[in-house]
Amino acid sequence: MDLSGTWTLASVDGTHHTSMQVPGDVHSALIAAEIIPHPYKGRNEYDVRWVAEGEWTLERSFDWDGPDGSWYLDIDYLDTVAEVFLNGKSVLKAANCFRRYLPDVSKHLRRGRNSLVIHFASNIAEAAKRQAEQPFYVPYALQNCPIPHGNMLRKPACHFGWDWNLAIAPFGLYGRIELKRASSVRIESIQVNQTHNADGSVDLEVEVWLSGFDDTKVLYSISFDGVTNEIVEDNSATHQWHSERFHIAKPKLWWPAGLGEQHLYELVVRCGDQVETRRIGLRKIELIAEKDDVGRNFKFRVNGVGIFCKGANWIPADALPQAATREITEKLLRAAADANMNMIRVWGGGYYEQDFFYDLCDELGLLVWQDFMFACNLYPSTPEFLAEVEAEVDYQVRRLGHHACLALWCGDNELIGALTWFEESRKDRDRYLVSYDRLNRTIEEAMRGADETANWWPSSPSPGPLSFGDAWHDDRSGDMHFWSVWHEGRNFEHYRDVQPRFCSEFGFQSFPSLRIARELADGEELNISSPVMESHQKNAGGNARIAETMFRYFRFPMDFGNFCYLSQIQQGLAIKTAVDYWRSLKPHCMGTLYWQLNDTWPVASWSGLDHGGTWKALHYMAQRFYAPVTVVAYPDKETGVILFKGVNDTANDVTILADVLSLSPEGGTTTLGALQCITTPTTASELGKIEAAKLRDSEILVFSWKASNGATGRDQLAVKPYKTLKLQPPQLAVNASLKGKNLEIRMTVERPALYVMAETNVAGRFSGNVFDLLPGETVTLTFTPDNPQDLSRAAASLMVRDLYSSSATGT
Repeated sequence: MDLSGTWTLASVDGTHHTSMQVPGDVHSALIAAEIIPHPYKGRNEYDVRWVAEGEWTLERSFDWDGPDGSWYLDIDYLDTVAEVFLNGKSVLKAANCFRRYLPDVSKHLRRGRNSLVIHFASNIAEAAKRQAEQPFYVPYALQNCPIPHGNMLRKPACHFGWDWNLAIAPFGLYGRIELKRASSVRIESIQVNQTHNADGSVDLEVEVWLSGFDDTKVLYSISFDGVTNEIVEDNSATHQWHSERFHIAKPKLWWPAGLGEQHLYELVVRCGDQVETRRIGLRKIELIAEKDDVGRNFKFRVNGVGIFCKGANWIPADALPQAATREITEKLLRAAADANMNMIRVWGGGYYEQDFFYDLCDELGLLVWQDFMFACNLYPSTPEFLAEVEAEVDYQVRRLGHHACLALWCGDNELIGALTWFEESRKDRDRYLVSYDRLNRTIEEAMRGADETANWWPSSPSPGPLSFGDAWHDDRSGDMHFWSVWHEGRNFEHYRDVQPRFCSEFGFQSFPSLRIARELADGEELNISSPVMESHQKNAGGNARIAETMFRYFRFPMDFGNFCYLSQIQQGLAIKTAVDYWRSLKPHCMGTLYWQLNDTWPVASWSGLDHGGTWKALHYMAQRFYAPVTVVAYPDKETGVILFKGVNDTANDVTILADVLSLSPEGGTTTLGALQCITTPTTASELGKIEAAKLRDSEILVFSWKASNGATGRDQLAVKPYKTLKLQPPQLAVNASLKGKNLEIRMTVERPALYVMAETNVAGRFSGNVFDLLPGETVTLTFTPDNPQDLSRAAASLMVRDLYSSSATGT
């Protein structure tokens, strides 16, 4: 019996009473009832924190007239400290959002009308209480979490705030709640192990964990790839795991995006009236982290092929859990795949995502780097806390282990670095290091107990197992988080001063698009230093850093709309500078995952997608700088020449031909060279060199290429800051017309226009965006609104910006 739907929500103090949809969160219910204002608008965030400080109940009744036997509730994503009552009797005390609960309710279930109540304690009060009970103080990242002590609870860390998230500590029930009859045997878990043989065949072992011991014999069946095996076996307290093998002589392999098909087989397990279905991709994923002449490499190999991982970090799809639907999740993940990404890192301060997230990654060919949910804080190591962690890890690894996309389990995000962030841990490092080791060891052992074949990495960033070095600045080993450009205010060229083996975090902020800014602030507040805009910037000094960078590279924009635009251009330029150079180091560097893919609410942040999934400039640029075949150029500081390299992430060798020109502000061009090379999938190949001295003042480098596999592209490089260029009015002509369900936009110029970007006041996607337009060229774009009814409004609000006009008053 599905018990989701409409429940009754009430504050324990009796002051508030309304309906609530389950799955859902309390804040969303109160917003719908107009009891609280929407926290995303203005400065409302600070006016709704009282919600999480109180205690609340959810209640519903249901009729039941089922057969006798053993009955239980099936509950997951219960957030967080909560007690469940059936007909006034306590059946569950929960304190972990990341576990699945199966409490037996047989004794308290009655025929006819039943009452079900969930009592939510205040997570804020409970966290403070647990901190007070610790044998020693366990610090948390105050700069991220204005609501204290979130590290005490097994709850998404970012709910207490983050440097891109609001702090309202949402809570509720976001998953299933079902009443189920327990048969004599229950399917608890399905484990899938693959052996890939030298002859190309695959042996698949399916292990089924059955619980319940009423019968001495159990009948079940396993079906895979058209073959069904029916089995009768003993089922006893000492024999719960049952396994079957399937031999696939000619398998259809699953490949990451860009390297082949994402074929998925159906696996079906039946036991009595229970049916469990899994989609299985046959693939072999290896993490290679071996010592070499530099330090320790870090790369993934899929089906024997080395993969350069291209992607971004994933945070929850929305700050209000009820809004993180399958539809918005699919929109965000499809945007990642459409931008030529092949990996997503699920960051450790959010959730283990719902099943549909991993189903979508399986379908899209997006490898998943999965953090365990520990981030940027120190954590308790009491027996009670570690017991919760062990149960959580066991459940999550068994739940997700069969997914083809799952490439890695990582112990935590930045906990090693956190040992140096707090006065307490700096003064007594041994105590806190031992405490961390106990937690990390518990996670690893529980993971290996659930899946001994899984790839494990102890922490991110980390030089390697049992290494506690500074992986923010040491680029020789393991995975690296490189934040010097943003947090230390270094210039973009500093990205070329490091050579990471795999950079799993790096980023640069921008403002949201003007459309999003207008959703959170009224006209007079559309200013980077207004109280509203500053409250939608959660990184201390972030707005000043964005503005200071503009002074460094660009002429300052003339109004707020152009400020948003230019902040996004410089964000894209920053990430492109890093990715281009690090891809050119292949195979020394074998992965770049920038921070971050998406936003949880409308905010200034490091995201490439606005809240809701509209593409910012960075994402349009990523579609090109993550292209499978590309050409990158960068100045060599030692020799003064500009180096060109061909990068090829396909499965085959590719020949690249490139033409290099200088471009003047008036549009004149001079040929500087024709370059050619054969690029292999295993390494970046040098195309050639151009003397930087060949560029006159105010000229930039323009280079175009075509490859033997049909790939083409064009890019530009400004050796000096853009603010030094004497750009001319491009005389940009824009012709827009409605074509079916799309808005078609044709553009021409009389003089070069750099970083041309179209935008509307409507959610949707352009077929392309953020490009350079040269005299004699015509570029045609289409815009498709998310809602077809918004097409006319999109046409009426169309705005096209470029680098010159962003700072030229009166144009």
